[in-house]
Amino acid sequence: MAVQRITKSTVDGLSPSERDTFLWDDRLPGFGCKVTPKGSKVFIYQYRLGGRGSPVRRFTIGKHGALTAEQARREAEALALKVSQGTDPQRAKVETSRIAVDLAFDAFVERFHREYLMSAWPSSHADALALLRRYAVPVLGKTPLPAVSRKSVTAVIAGVQNKPATARLVFATLRRMMRWAVNRGDLERSPMEGMDAPTKVLSRDRVLSDDELVQVWKASEVLGYPFGPLVRLLILTGARRDEIAALDWSELDRDTRMWVLPPKRSKNGIAARQPLSSLAIAELDLLAQRLGRDTSWPKSGLVFSTTGETSVSGFSRAKTRLDKAVRAIAEEQGATVPPPWRVHDLRRTLATGLQRLGVRFEVTEAVLNHVSGSKSGVAGIYQRHDWAAEKVTALEAWADYLLGLLTRADRTNVIQLSGGIHE
Repeated sequence: MAVQRITKSTVDGLSPSERDTFLWDDRLPGFGCKVTPKGSKVFIYQYRLGGRGSPVRRFTIGKHGALTAEQARREAEALALKVSQGTDPQRAKVETSRIAVDLAFDAFVERFHREYLMSAWPSSHADALALLRRYAVPVLGKTPLPAVSRKSVTAVIAGVQNKPATARLVFATLRRMMRWAVNRGDLERSPMEGMDAPTKVLSRDRVLSDDELVQVWKASEVLGYPFGPLVRLLILTGARRDEIAALDWSELDRDTRMWVLPPKRSKNGIAARQPLSSLAIAELDLLAQRLGRDTSWPKSGLVFSTTGETSVSGFSRAKTRLDKAVRAIAEEQGATVPPPWRVHDLRRTLATGLQRLGVRFEVTEAVLNHVSGSKSGVAGIYQRHDWAAEKVTALEAWADYLLGLLTRADRTNVIQLSGGIHE
């Protein structure tokens, strides 16, 4: 066994043999240079953990050329210190590699979505993943999760500070992911522990006026499939955007004029039986005709899809197109261009419209599938009436009201009753 001071000159002077040969340093035990039959020279560190009876382990420091002899010596000295403290460098190297690959932030986001969000947040998992991909991944990239600091999280949130509502959603999603990582044992502590959430956004109260509602309806006709009818169904049902976007024909029954929203797609995890008004039926009939149907609807398949396999996306671009069409209609009519509004405001507009028409508050909440107010607490435990008939009446009245707006017909035949709206 060759033993000599490992320096640049001694390593340069080493020649290959038919098999691996080694030169061991005469001052630092375990530090050596291996020469392969092909002439490759690699710095190594050889050690035992647990005394003479323990197996010999070998750690590859790096190739000569990429590392100088002095750089390799310093690395070997650091490894010797770890061994003296009872740390296995080889195991630490494997763990470091695992962290770099398995716990890289961008890869962990995908695992978080696949293994947690899809089951725990069934109605909003796609939105949560989109938020992380759009705002967090570009900042943190392949940073190992244990290396993500509070400052790193602050940098992510700073990139969304001009969008307060989005900033809170990003913060909440990141915080949930970090807690999940702690529960899995991938993190000792969450870097977001004790962090204050971004300032709470003031509750929105934007409700579209009748004229604006007509403009949006007519503008939706410019969009065509899939976003045109999607917007109109949002207006008619008051449903959440993603509930309509991922609508499946299997949830719809034309004979009973009913849409059954399954719990896995409902934001509150509660199934909802929502009546379909005559206008909603007409919209769905037209969508069925696109598929070659006459008076029947398909038994299954996504109602809104450009691929046939995934629900429609690209809402931001579609909203931009819709706003442009609304602006063009307003200008053509010599009307005021509507102030900024969001798709979710259509839901609030329906709720406000039902209240204006005299629909009971409990019925409006039932239409919206809300678990709050009259449906929460003790009242929610003992009040089991589902307002099915009242919902039918309310949504049909809303459809009649919209039709009246669109045709400028006389709407005096809508009579307000204490229990709802009837013609």
